[in-house]
Amino acid sequence: KILFSGAFRRLGRKTQVHPLSRNDHVHTRLTHSLEASCVGRSLGMRVGELLRDTLPEWADAGDLGAIVQAACLAHDIGNPPFGHAGEYAIRDWFRSADERGLLALLDDEEKADLLNFEGNAQGFRAVTQIEYNQFEGGMRLTCATLGALMKYPFSSRHVAHGKFGVCRTELHILRDVAARLGLLPLGEERWCRHPLAYLTEAADDICYAIIDLEDGCEMDILDYEQIEPILALLSDGQRPVAADKYSDRRRLAAWRGKVVERLVTDIAGAFVEQQEALLSGTLQGDLIDYCHPDVSEGIAAAKQLAREKIFNNHRKTEIEIGAFSTIAVLLEAYSGAIHELHAHRDSGFRNRKLLGLISNNRPTADEPLYLSYMRIVDFIAGMTDNFAIGLAHQITGNRYD
Repeated sequence: KILFSGAFRRLGRKTQVHPLSRNDHVHTRLTHSLEASCVGRSLGMRVGELLRDTLPEWADAGDLGAIVQAACLAHDIGNPPFGHAGEYAIRDWFRSADERGLLALLDDEEKADLLNFEGNAQGFRAVTQIEYNQFEGGMRLTCATLGALMKYPFSSRHVAHGKFGVCRTELHILRDVAARLGLLPLGEERWCRHPLAYLTEAADDICYAIIDLEDGCEMDILDYEQIEPILALLSDGQRPVAADKYSDRRRLAAWRGKVVERLVTDIAGAFVEQQEALLSGTLQGDLIDYCHPDVSEGIAAAKQLAREKIFNNHRKTEIEIGAFSTIAVLLEAYSGAIHELHAHRDSGFRNRKLLGLISNNRPTADEPLYLSYMRIVDFIAGMTDNFAIGLAHQITGNRYD
């Protein structure tokens, strides 16, 4: 269901780290999600094998692997165009809109969903509401898969470091999933994570921490010599044979295999060791924090190098700044369209055409303004980078090829 969905397919034209890259070796959200799903399947199966004697008779290691694999496939499905810059751009526009009084008819909790727009919450909305059976169960995934997908099982009332996992429109679904899975309540509209969500998070961390560095080398932002010490720390330290005679790309690939194997083994071991805390909902931090110090230090070093050298790259920064203008043009146009619709219960020619592009999920005059905003966010968040730029140019009367 996830693999064949339109939302998943569009990840192929959405930014992972380097927006609008013409280098075909650089990762997109699609390739990242596929790689994370492979690592997630390995983690789930390794944990299942280690816990074989404690699993129910009807379950086996493959079941855990399939659940984590599916959750990893869907973990970025709600991300907007331009990656995290797109998230910031959407939040920025809604904060400006609130200052202009455009959100005056929304209550504080509804505003919080928009002012703190989050790809994780949008992803939960996509799989439970938007894709396939629209507003009738979405993809109709299993509760276990939804639990493993939920990195932040709480509403925007509890925004933590800009993160939350569910909007008001899907809160009833999270309540039902939490009840069926036995997720422990940690307060109003907040639950502990499903234990397998920690494996989904770990698979994501493994992939982007390592792959960001590979992409940095591919884009000539990093040198191989800057990356090798980190990969050595994350593996057994012995240089692979290929590290001495091939191109940088092949040498990094050889290191990657060693690193992923070591990390899967360590993280699966940490999961088993921390079983009690996982089941009681009291685990602090993530599983990598409970691995060998080389692992936690190596992942931290990889992320720090990416922050310093890759995320501040001039080309990346320039395109991300442009993303704010693109998102603002789209939201401004569609906000005007829904306000006209609600004020006059009808639309002029231009706005009728704009809303028509949303197809079956278009806003209606009979629904609350909050739901209309959610529907235009669904549309814009689902766009690819190229489609968002192209539509913004068309709206402003500029040709875009």
